[in-house]
Amino acid sequence: MTNLELQKIANEVRKDIVTEVHSAKSGHPGGSLSAADVFTYLYFEELNIDPKDPKKPDRDRFVLSKGHTAPGLYAALAERGFFPKEDLTTLRQIGSHLQGHPCMQHTPGLDMSSGSLGQGISAAVGMALSAKVFGDSYRVYTLLGDGELQEGEVWEASMFASAKKLDNLCVIVDNNNLQIDGTIEEVNSPYPIDEKFKAFGFHVINVNGHDFDQLRAAFAEAKTVKGQPTVIIMKTIKGKGVSFMENNVAWHGSAPNDEQYAVAMADLEKVGEALCQK
Repeated sequence: MTNLELQKIANEVRKDIVTEVHSAKSGHPGGSLSAADVFTYLYFEELNIDPKDPKKPDRDRFVLSKGHTAPGLYAALAERGFFPKEDLTTLRQIGSHLQGHPCMQHTPGLDMSSGSLGQGISAAVGMALSAKVFGDSYRVYTLLGDGELQEGEVWEASMFASAKKLDNLCVIVDNNNLQIDGTIEEVNSPYPIDEKFKAFGFHVINVNGHDFDQLRAAFAEAKTVKGQPTVIIMKTIKGKGVSFMENNVAWHGSAPNDEQYAVAMADLEKVGEALCQK
């Protein structure tokens, strides 16, 4: 798939995210929008998956460790064909299979329920170890927030992954520099993120998380690494694509009202029109 095709899909994913959170009148748009490009790359290019057979044994596994950004994951799953896009407007409603955090029992395409920060990477490490023990070929991917790195469990799991030489594990960090209470430096700085993971035995790759050339190269490089897990640290913009949400901590966990929704969708329509001119 070309970068232009991926950019167009990512823009649709962003529209879906804004629509979901507006419909629910709650949710987490900021971190979903910052990760929209990597969600798109994973589900349309990287992962060995089949929407017609969500549980196929050799599928690659993905765990959303920063589970509150479920709107972004749901948008990618819907665009990929795991369930109808119409379902997205039921986010967080009673009886919907799209709850505020991912639930693997109810949503097609999910390999792990998640929500409590720090725990998703542990589940991913367990999946990667299982593949090694049983000689399975699948790879395991997990997406963490940069604020999530303040959780001690992240580093316990990382130490274990390195000790067990889990080269089938690819950790992704969405470094948008904002969490619920402000910048990550103000709350409890995890910097330097790359040096920390290096000290824990990871192969480290730094990228612009909105550049598909860099994402493509990073995931390709990760597959060549032997004897150690890989971490891809993405520098991103929280709220990417929506003018009033970009780099604004207030949109970590807030829903747009009708007027704000109209502005956000107009912003994304302009992006879409510009992409169609390329």
